[in-house]
Amino acid sequence: MARSPYVWGIDIGKCALKAIRCRASDEPTKIIADAFDYVEYPMILSQPEADPTELVHNALVEFVGRNKLDGDRVAVSVPGSSGLAKFIKLPPIEAKKIPDIVRYEARQQIPFPLDQVEWDWQRLVGGIEEGGFVLDAEVALFAMKREQVFKALQPLNDAGIDVDILQLAPMALANMLMFDQLPDPSTIDPLEPPPSVVLVSIGVDATDLVVTNGLRIWQRSMPIGGNNFTKALVQGLKLTFAKAEQLKRNAARAENAKDVFNAMKPVFNEFASELQRSLNYFTGADRSARIGKVLLLGNASKLKGLADFVSKQLNLEVHRLDGYRGLEGGDVTSAPTFKENRLAFGTAYGLALQGVQEASINTNLLPGEIVRERIIEAKKPWAVGAMIGLLGASALSFLGTFVAWTTYSPDLYADAFQRADTAKRNSSSAVSSVEESRKKQEDAISQQQYLVRLADRRFQSIDMLRAVEALLPRDDPQRVPEHPAYRNQLHIDAVDMQWYPDLATWFESVKPQWLETFPAEEVDEDAEPPAAPPEGAEGAAPPAEKKWTAAEDPGPKGPGWVVELRGHHFHNEDKQKPSVGRQFLRETLAAGLLGITDEVAINAGPLAGTTVPPADLGLSHPVIVSTDQIRIQRIPGLVLPGTAQPEAAGGPAVAGGPAGVRGSLPPGVGADGSPGPGGMMPGGLNAADEGAPLRRYDFTLQFAWKPVVPAEPKPAADEAGAPAGN
Repeated sequence: MARSPYVWGIDIGKCALKAIRCRASDEPTKIIADAFDYVEYPMILSQPEADPTELVHNALVEFVGRNKLDGDRVAVSVPGSSGLAKFIKLPPIEAKKIPDIVRYEARQQIPFPLDQVEWDWQRLVGGIEEGGFVLDAEVALFAMKREQVFKALQPLNDAGIDVDILQLAPMALANMLMFDQLPDPSTIDPLEPPPSVVLVSIGVDATDLVVTNGLRIWQRSMPIGGNNFTKALVQGLKLTFAKAEQLKRNAARAENAKDVFNAMKPVFNEFASELQRSLNYFTGADRSARIGKVLLLGNASKLKGLADFVSKQLNLEVHRLDGYRGLEGGDVTSAPTFKENRLAFGTAYGLALQGVQEASINTNLLPGEIVRERIIEAKKPWAVGAMIGLLGASALSFLGTFVAWTTYSPDLYADAFQRADTAKRNSSSAVSSVEESRKKQEDAISQQQYLVRLADRRFQSIDMLRAVEALLPRDDPQRVPEHPAYRNQLHIDAVDMQWYPDLATWFESVKPQWLETFPAEEVDEDAEPPAAPPEGAEGAAPPAEKKWTAAEDPGPKGPGWVVELRGHHFHNEDKQKPSVGRQFLRETLAAGLLGITDEVAINAGPLAGTTVPPADLGLSHPVIVSTDQIRIQRIPGLVLPGTAQPEAAGGPAVAGGPAGVRGSLPPGVGADGSPGPGGMMPGGLNAADEGAPLRRYDFTLQFAWKPVVPAEPKPAADEAGAPAGN
């Protein structure tokens, strides 16, 4: 069914249901009212004996029975206290980034996860936009818990009313005020805005306060309403609630009018004081704001003397909103019921404005899934029609095929079938020839590309060796210990490489050594830290002990190289424990290859001059495959720091290092650097002949290498070839 141009604005209050049906007018500042309805409840919803659910349901059923809603859009309001309204001043920002900022602000301002609320936002009129940047922009952010949304929609769903717009009541009032009482926002000068108008909509239990100058909006709900005046009469004059409500509505005609107003005077004072505090807060927050006048709305504002009392207390121009300038339709505006209750139709009027797209604030808190269901429901008739058309076309196609099949004779087509088979064989042969030629072409192109890629791999072996060399431990060049045993050095004696079509084969054979290289629990956390080098020794302290963890790693796969390093080191003194032997190798070169401690520099290619993890060069899975026991090796001609070369050795005494340098001396050397008893080293050998003893540890370490060029795609499994020069 086609949508009509009419919109129903429905305000479900606590005293009555107010609704107005409108459509857009040819005049830009007018809308046309076609119908209205005012359904008063038998009792106020907040009375103790009232059943709000039943009263609202009965009012909606009565409303639907008296009015036709088919095809019309429906806009409904919810109390301002049911939702959250925030007006956020944005910093200077690019216009395209405003949605991202608003989403961030929503997470900060809304005290619930966003998936538990329905929220919407809108950029307000105003601000300056130049070159894609926005200055002094302000956005309005509204939110409501989903459970509250569905609770508000339930009575309308039960009455068969499909809601299209769900808006907070204060925002509907703001739309009404800006359309009906203020100039068009697009004509307002942001540098000299008009004075702000204060709209005070007095409800049954609360009062909605809206302050706007057409550009900026501020709103607040005050916890005081018409019921407070009624309760004051109940307590002051000892009346029932119903009699007090009737007396409040006709206070001016009461026999004891003075007593009535005296009973309500505390509420008058409280109402004016609360309104004064709210306006003081508004003017304090916006120093440039000027308040022009105060408009009272709601049936409770008809209470005689209220406008004069508030005006005197606030020292402002205060009066009731006597009529709606932008609302046309004599049948509605001149109707006695509408004229009597016109002050109660402000919210419904604002909702209708949003429905006909004449409102300044067009946010909608209706859940998205409901909107999607409506769209699908609207398209169902078209879908059914399309299916019927498809079925008809299928039936016609079947009839045509059936007729053709019944008139078919194989003899008439035998020669044609033979020629078709011959053509098919010739076509298949031609296709096979083309495919074979294409395959040869692709193979030739692949070979050419492989040869071209060799240029990128010419220096991969050199880069690999440079990376390994960069990962070897070393001392600060300015502080190299003179004692060889205290230098952070690994001596590589040989390098070898072997190609594996599948590195998984190699890794399976060395997996036990892999788990030994990086065991699950290696370090006792309660153990004392390793001792510092002897007094006077140069160089940094040994690397801090690492706590290695066994890698849950399936290992390398695919083609690649296994690189084997055979070498030794002398970092094996007792005072260097536990960083000796295998442990020193593990926490230096092995850890570096694993990417735990170091990165390596790139010398060529797109990333030249930067450092990357070894894995980016294809280096992985270092494994200590074999080690020897620490043994003593004498280095001919080596003189340890602090030890004088005997003259019998063929020359004058020379110091092994700078004066004052002391190191951990091996067994057989005196504390003063001289040989042991008899000038002999252990085993009866002369130190000058055999050289100084050092503790040597030999090892063999292997690691996987799948050559890659950093910052470029890794080669496919069939393209991983040997580096150039191998």
